[in-house]
Amino acid sequence: MNNHVIICKASSQHIEYAEKICELVYISAQERGTGIAKRNPEYIKKKMTDGKAIIALDGKHLAGFSYIETWGHQEFVANSGLIVAHEYRNSGLARQIKCKVFELSRERFPKAKIFSITTGTAVMKINYELGFRPVPFTELTEDKDFWDGCKGCRNYDILERNNHKMCLCTALLYDPFYKRPEIEVPPPSRIAESMRPRIEGWRSMVAGLRLIVTG
Repeated sequence: MNNHVIICKASSQHIEYAEKICELVYISAQERGTGIAKRNPEYIKKKMTDGKAIIALDGKHLAGFSYIETWGHQEFVANSGLIVAHEYRNSGLARQIKCKVFELSRERFPKAKIFSITTGTAVMKINYELGFRPVPFTELTEDKDFWDGCKGCRNYDILERNNHKMCLCTALLYDPFYKRPEIEVPPPSRIAESMRPRIEGWRSMVAGLRLIVTG
């Protein structure tokens, strides 16, 4: 746990970190050998001044970052760009930032569907714990501007060849109005009763085999 790291909503006072954030995004994409869409410093600064980003700082040192974006007339919100500096990885910081950006999304856009596309298994696990579920790309926003944002990803050609329906990323969706199907678990007495004919059949079969063996 990072006792000295402060996680908060980013604002105009944090724009000095925009360059470093873009650098971390690029490094992370190279290390993973998969895609993270490139973002320029001005884009990151706009997220900060709009109050649509979460930043983690250890004193003056950048520890992590993530931001949100709305699509489809605010019907969808994307949680994007989650990064953690090397020295803070495997410490639980990614989970904390992810939870904070999820809270920010729910606070600002309570009726919106929140989605994330990622190749990171750790992010997938956190999303699932927050109530996200894996979905096909067809359940995400159809907003052209969102998909155009993927052009900076090294895997964009895969997405394009599949008509934006499939890529190396996994799509995860949180729908505030989605209710998981309830599975009725019958009481033990009902289970035992339903198994009774099968058990009697097994007993008859075993008894018959004994007669054949002893006969």
